Amino acid sequence: MRISSVTMFEQSTASMNRQQSDFLKVSQQIASGRRVVNPSDDPQAAARAVGVDQSMAITEQYADSRVSARNSLSQTESILNSVSDAVTSAKTLLIQASSDTLSNADRESIASELKGVYETLIGQANATDGNGRYLFGGYKDNAPPFSKTDAGIEYRGDSNGRKQQVDASRQMPVTENGKAIFQSVTGGAGYIAKAEPQNSGNVTFSGPTAKDVNDDSYGQAFTIEFSVDDNDTTYTVTGPEGEITSGAYVGDGQQISFGGISLALKGEPANGDKISMAKAGSEDMPADLFKTLEAAIGVLENPAETDAEKAALRNTLNSSMRELDNALDNVLTVRASAGARLNELDVIDAVGSNRMMNYTQTLSDLVDLDYAEAISEYSLRQVGLQAAQKAFVDIKGLSLFNYM
Repeated sequence: MRISSVTMFEQSTASMNRQQSDFLKVSQQIASGRRVVNPSDDPQAAARAVGVDQSMAITEQYADSRVSARNSLSQTESILNSVSDAVTSAKTLLIQASSDTLSNADRESIASELKGVYETLIGQANATDGNGRYLFGGYKDNAPPFSKTDAGIEYRGDSNGRKQQVDASRQMPVTENGKAIFQSVTGGAGYIAKAEPQNSGNVTFSGPTAKDVNDDSYGQAFTIEFSVDDNDTTYTVTGPEGEITSGAYVGDGQQISFGGISLALKGEPANGDKISMAKAGSEDMPADLFKTLEAAIGVLENPAETDAEKAALRNTLNSSMRELDNALDNVLTVRASAGARLNELDVIDAVGSNRMMNYTQTLSDLVDLDYAEAISEYSLRQVGLQAAQKAFVDIKGLSLFNYM
């Protein structure tokens, strides 16, 4: 086989170029700290690394979403805490107003304090988040959810709660709608009784009290109507399907039981006086915290001189206090739900952090450089390049003319 000088030069040059390429590759790896600098270095690892990078980016987006969700829920919980304090304050004022020793002026003073609580609740109901969106308007968060009208406070939001995707499989409600907070009751709320405004007698009630929730009629709306004929006074209890029971009314704390509930009555009714009862939050007795306070403020502002006016005062305060109890239970339930979601975010955050650590480790295993191995390879390639250069110099110096 005949080997020409050109062939020797070409092979020596190719060998040096190959050694320089390998040496440069190791140098780039050490400089970047990555084993896979170009996709061609390890196509399979590079493809997997792209997928891991995308998963890490999505995980980071969910983490940012949880920060926003936590801010909304924290604001919601804080406001609901203030609402519960306001409702408790209102209940305290009504208990104080129920004292028979107070004068009309004293009750009017309490009404002024109650108005302050009322205005505070309106402000809290129209609270906004850090972005100027109303917290309790549902998806209608660009306008105040509660507004004053001639008929009282009107809710103009919707019945939804804004949701946010906080993880791949979890879409979490981050706000509550105002209807669920200020115009709703818990499922276990009992009966509310109210005396009709046109009553002219002085009968007062205490209760109603649940006696048998398994009664077939429990949950229906009832009306007690009084009939006065000469010296005889009777009552008739009617429900949606007609009369349920009737009897003689004797007053003096008389207990009347029907439909799984009982009501204690005192005082002397006038002919035609009525007392209505229904489950709190039903169509017959809708829940509305603002209307409850409006009714209490209205009755406290009006002087109670006659026995009928005093009975109307006591009945209204009794009804209002029961409604405030239901409102407080409802607010605390909603607040507990917000707190539970905040705890859930902490759990999801912990899972997300572990997931991010796994992704980081996987990505490191795929593309990061083993410096000990790389430095050893660097030294080896350096020696290889020097050897190729020395060989080229030796071959270049060989010639037959040196021996002629």
